[in-house]
Amino acid sequence: MIKTLLFDFGDVFINLDKEAPGIEMKKLGIHSFSNEMMEINKQYEMGKIDTTQFLEWYHKKFPWISKKQLSEAWNSIILSFPEYKLKFLENLANSKQYQLILLSNTNHLHIEKVIENMTLKRYDRFKNCFNAFYLSQEINLRKPDKNIYEFILKTHNIDPHECFFIDDTLENIIAAKKLGIQVWNISPKKEDIIDLFKINTHLIA
Repeated sequence: MIKTLLFDFGDVFINLDKEAPGIEMKKLGIHSFSNEMMEINKQYEMGKIDTTQFLEWYHKKFPWISKKQLSEAWNSIILSFPEYKLKFLENLANSKQYQLILLSNTNHLHIEKVIENMTLKRYDRFKNCFNAFYLSQEINLRKPDKNIYEFILKTHNIDPHECFFIDDTLENIIAAKKLGIQVWNISPKKEDIIDLFKINTHLIA
């Protein structure tokens, strides 16, 4: 029996345009992400460097691009948070049938943009739905690393077979499944989180 629902954030609740940052970066003269750049992005996502260090690193490497331009390109991935999804989550939280946990790979710039797009009031409504709310930048861990799932299971004393994880990224799903966590690799272009129980009929709605 599932007792805990573990949710990703992007493309589960908030809409993303994952191609937008690459497109915007190309407009600025950055045509590909090197391994070095990917590592900096990962460090930022894990909170090992702050926003100032992140932007300064890119500005030093690409001095013709302003920090504002970098921020805007970086945040172009963040779109809207539909109200109907928020209401679905609030109803689920109010039912108290499950322990609800958020587990998101993110960073400070993205969260700032999320709050700007959805307003602080609605962001607080979102956070208040969860029993626990984990952002990679704050816990210095990230998916799909094994230790982030172990952290969740240990911290909340969760039997992995009683945990259901929803994420749109396959590698994150595979990593969780290896630990015995039940999973749904949601396809945001074809599926919607509000159909959680319709698609996953073994869950008790």
